[in-house]
Amino acid sequence: MTKHMLGPHVVGQRVVVRRVLRGETGPSGGPALTDLLGNCLAWGDGGCVVQPETGPAVTIALADIVSGKPVPPRPSPRHRVTPLDAQRRALALWPDLATEPLGDWTLRHSPTSTARRANSVLAVGPSGVDGDYHRVVDFYATRTGRPIAAVLPDSAEDALFRSHGWVLESHDADTLFQIASVAQAARVVSRLAPPAPPPPVTYDEAGDVVTVRLGDRASGVAAYGEDWVGFRSIEVAPAHRRQGLGVAVMAALLEWGAEQGASTAYLQVLGDNVAALGLYERLGFVTHHAYRYLTPA
Repeated sequence: MTKHMLGPHVVGQRVVVRRVLRGETGPSGGPALTDLLGNCLAWGDGGCVVQPETGPAVTIALADIVSGKPVPPRPSPRHRVTPLDAQRRALALWPDLATEPLGDWTLRHSPTSTARRANSVLAVGPSGVDGDYHRVVDFYATRTGRPIAAVLPDSAEDALFRSHGWVLESHDADTLFQIASVAQAARVVSRLAPPAPPPPVTYDEAGDVVTVRLGDRASGVAAYGEDWVGFRSIEVAPAHRRQGLGVAVMAALLEWGAEQGASTAYLQVLGDNVAALGLYERLGFVTHHAYRYLTPA
């Protein structure tokens, strides 16, 4: 008797089905078998219908099913981007950023900002360059005087810098790089708008970067590039917090990003910022990866 984990309950789910190809012979001389991956559209009347990712739907006789099971949904394209690619997209948030490649690492320096993201080496994978560590130290010695490395937790790069005596740059939690669908986040944020109208929104655009301001009460920055829009520096004046102005800024930034044609939104937030994480989770943001900053002790 054929045993599998399939049945009417998998309709609407992603499944993998191993089936017999009637009339064909396999390498061992027995019946030929093949696997089909796709969404189960129907089950009944002696067969099931599976829609693969490409091509027409396939009807499989239940008697031909050898094995099968439900499988997790295929991650969206935005979730299949590597941490390195995601981080490189985020460079657009700093329009005056000077970068220098060091193999697959990126040396970053901003003459106008003291932010760690703009003044650290992006080392989220092997550099592929001999002497990479010493070149990082030399680069920042002539610029900031304090080298900082952004690395993935418990990675080979994390271990490399720690082997030279580097420690966590601060007592901050690891930073979470979060992404979401622009359309989904925009729909949710429209329902979270403050009950009273916010101050007039002004947009200060400079190429693919915009600064949104709600008078002198709240502001935020967004940058567009390669179908992604990123956000940073979302701030609300202390006297005007808990009035929904942060949500209003996010709504304006998302609207601007959608107008540029972005389908994916991203932001970076400390892992212990409970209030911000709560808001971003409601908007559909999920963590793509985490990273931390190291510096010489």
